[in-house]
Amino acid sequence: MDTITALENGKSLVAEWVLESATPEPHRLDVWIATENLKAAVAAIMDAPWGYLMTITGLDHAAKLDENGQETQPGMLEGLYHFANGAAVLTLRIKIPYTATEIPSICEIIPSATIYEREFIELLGVDIFDTPDKSRLVLPDTWPVGVYPLRKSFTGLSKEQFDNKEVQA
Repeated sequence: MDTITALENGKSLVAEWVLESATPEPHRLDVWIATENLKAAVAAIMDAPWGYLMTITGLDHAAKLDENGQETQPGMLEGLYHFANGAAVLTLRIKIPYTATEIPSICEIIPSATIYEREFIELLGVDIFDTPDKSRLVLPDTWPVGVYPLRKSFTGLSKEQFDNKEVQA
């Protein structure tokens, strides 16, 4: 099956939940879905079976400010769930407001997703409920609570934060 057909098939599996879509490259399709539909869309892909989960990545879209420093567009995080079928890549994208960073785990559907979810929790500060393991993956145990190194607001650790041996629960 060629990649165009694979992507069309993938999109049809999640069509009922698609809010918008884009083709950033010839063999890629990005579809935005509401967070509450994430598990249903992942289950549809896996039940088909359409492909496999390659990885989960996250983005931090900082707030947009005007020339006076006033916020014109709030910032948010974004979760990207990348699935592959041969050369075709279908990405489910969810928007996560800074004010409500809780999203569901997909480990019930794809148990191996736990490693990606742990990274997402640790580096971007997303609270993934029902994930089986929230232990640290890459940051040291001495890393300060509430400091997320992949957020745009991260500018490094102060001496006080660096010396603080408090660990995240």
